[in-house]
Amino acid sequence: MLQRKYAGYLYVLPGFLLILLFIYFPIVQNIQFSLFEWSAFSADKTFVGLAQYAKLFHDPIFYQALVNNIYYAVISLIFQVFGGLVLAAVLEDKVFRKISPLFRTIYFTPVIISITVIALLFDFIYHPQVGLLNGFLSAIGLESWTRAWVGDSATAIFAAIAVSQWQSIGYIMMLFIVAIQKIPQELYEAAEIDGASKIRMFFHVTVPQVREMTFVTSTITLAGAFTVFNEVYILTGGGPGHASEVLGTYLYQSAFVHDQMGYASTIANVILAITLLISLVQMKLSKTGEE
Repeated sequence: MLQRKYAGYLYVLPGFLLILLFIYFPIVQNIQFSLFEWSAFSADKTFVGLAQYAKLFHDPIFYQALVNNIYYAVISLIFQVFGGLVLAAVLEDKVFRKISPLFRTIYFTPVIISITVIALLFDFIYHPQVGLLNGFLSAIGLESWTRAWVGDSATAIFAAIAVSQWQSIGYIMMLFIVAIQKIPQELYEAAEIDGASKIRMFFHVTVPQVREMTFVTSTITLAGAFTVFNEVYILTGGGPGHASEVLGTYLYQSAFVHDQMGYASTIANVILAITLLISLVQMKLSKTGEE
């Protein structure tokens, strides 16, 4: 009897130990590291308490990076989450159902391509002299709009954000397709009998029925927006100046360029706190997450 009582815990124990070892222990250790000033090339650590946090919250580059991450988050919610939901609803409509598999493949293909390859591709597209974007603008008579997209401080961060939207919208779309397929068809039939248009059915049937998936996709998108690194690092390196700096690239620069490991740990803890807070606020405001 006693063996049966504790058998379930033994099955859970390996997974629990892995989570403890590779997630919670590093989090605790990183908090400890942020209380010291230290170098990766020295065993000496100087205890500074919360001085690193005080320095961070008076650092103008940190605020520039935070603003850029907020741009990332807001634009990603609009284009990835809402845009992905619209695409999913269109492809699941009975009018487009026959050609839906083809377009699902087209939209999902960028998801399976390495983000490094995609960033290098867009680096060519954005090239000021031979880039496809400037070439297209010149061809349609909008030569005044051409510019060095990743070399201009006004457009660098938005050029990087555009890459993320193109690469990730297919993944969010597929998650919404799964959710839409679970909606009872009777709801759409009843709305159609009542004379509801496609747009009204979208907002009054589809959107409420996929609320749980909206919570999941929003959480994934926001977490990704505050931990983004590859696109920005490959395209702009955080430049020009610090115009396209995000928290991920600033952490990297602090740790591996300036060898300020304690400061980098502090940035990592702030990123963790922001993503955790966003998730908690979403759960509280939307009253979702139960499923």
